[in-house]
Amino acid sequence: ILVMNVLRGHSLPCHRGEYEIGEECCPVCPAGSRVKTDCTEFTSTSCLPCTEGTFMNQPTGRRQCYPCSTCDAGSGLKIKTSCTTTSDVVCEPLEGFYCLDSTEDSCMTAQRHTSCQPGQYISKKGWFPCADFKLLTVV
Repeated sequence: ILVMNVLRGHSLPCHRGEYEIGEECCPVCPAGSRVKTDCTEFTSTSCLPCTEGTFMNQPTGRRQCYPCSTCDAGSGLKIKTSCTTTSDVVCEPLEGFYCLDSTEDSCMTAQRHTSCQPGQYISKKGWFPCADFKLLTVV
């Protein structure tokens, strides 16, 4: 009896391309879609495409797509690549800004480059202080 209870409580993991729901292994929905209804003993998983403003970048057993990120101009960002049903938006810094924090291919936070006065230059890329040009005299 003990062996039967141990075996009954241990289920085999689902295969790649499946997700677990209850004691069933259901086929995942393809990238760009989400689960509408889980599979049953007699039916397969039913999927729906992601709606505008959402995406799913990999096959999934999730019921909701991810919301697309925004590239906020107030934070120094602009759209490099728009959000699609299979990929999130990719942001890049606005002209005059540089990226402070990034993910694999998108900038998350940008900061304005330092502005120097006439006769000065930025000593290093980014927020570093301005330095004065030094005049060289030839003897």
